[in-house]
Amino acid sequence: MFYVLVYSLWLKRTSRQNIVIGGAAGAAPVLVGWAAVDGSVSWSAVVLFLVIFLWTPPHFWALAIRHVDEYRAASVPMLPVVETSERTVRTMGWYTVAVALTSLALVPLNDMGVVYSSAAIVLGAAFVWLTFGLGRAPTAPAAMRVFTFSISYVTLLFAAAMLDVLVLPR
Repeated sequence: MFYVLVYSLWLKRTSRQNIVIGGAAGAAPVLVGWAAVDGSVSWSAVVLFLVIFLWTPPHFWALAIRHVDEYRAASVPMLPVVETSERTVRTMGWYTVAVALTSLALVPLNDMGVVYSSAAIVLGAAFVWLTFGLGRAPTAPAAMRVFTFSISYVTLLFAAAMLDVLVLPR
């Protein structure tokens, strides 16, 4: 209900922080799923929520850079519409740093092994490098490379967590 009524129908068209707030709605299923399986919400669930929440802005703003003219024509105040490309990329970069660092919190919290730890470090560094690199050439193809990598980032990060927990002995 929050995603449909609050985010999609109201905030998306009225707030420059639309995707940040929408990211909370998009990350909520992590908490719901965890609670459904475990019967409670642990710090690990909160970290996974934060990973998705912090990942959403750079992921979506990369796509918004590619489609900035369409958002502008539709009067949707996505960050690339209301800010310069330099500020948009810098903001994306800091969110990317935050998600990369947050992903590392699972290592001590869940006693994650070498598979997850290595993936979190390598994927996080690549995501940060690629996102800040967009500032050197903020073109539509470069933005789509960030967008495409961001999908791979979150997929591979969660796959590494699964492999680390299911495959490696504890």
